[in-house]
Amino acid sequence: MRLYTLHTKQKLPITVDEAWDFFSDPGNLNVITPDNMKFRTLSGDKQKMFAGQIIHYRISPFPLITMQWVTEITHVQEKSFFVDEQRFGPYKFWHHKHFFKAIEGGVEMEDVVHYQVPFGVLGESFHPLIVKPRLKAIFDYRKAALIKRFGEYNPNIKTSRL
Repeated sequence: MRLYTLHTKQKLPITVDEAWDFFSDPGNLNVITPDNMKFRTLSGDKQKMFAGQIIHYRISPFPLITMQWVTEITHVQEKSFFVDEQRFGPYKFWHHKHFFKAIEGGVEMEDVVHYQVPFGVLGESFHPLIVKPRLKAIFDYRKAALIKRFGEYNPNIKTSRL
């Protein structure tokens, strides 16, 4: 079974503290996930992130398909990184690392997702046609939602928030 990787980076004109405050609140996943996924947290989102935290979601990855997704926050280094891993859900394997780094004029956020698709050879054949483009679209939406919320990064502009 093949292991796939999605790697993204985004810079925002906010501090590491602001980025951490936003991303360490599991309830904010609803804000940065496309509406058409009907993503809702069902439990585990009432407190800031901690290692061992179990978060339960409902998602609709495709029209007329609704499923449960359970992740565990396995590692947390405050204001630096955290890792979430799927325990039950749509992927055969899901390991998502989130990194935060202070840069001139803001913060650089990096996501590294390692994942495997279910359904063996059938899943592998659908990966380039459905899974990969859908996952890319979710992260593209996330990038746009974060720009809308926090503004566009410009290293030549110093903001009062930094």
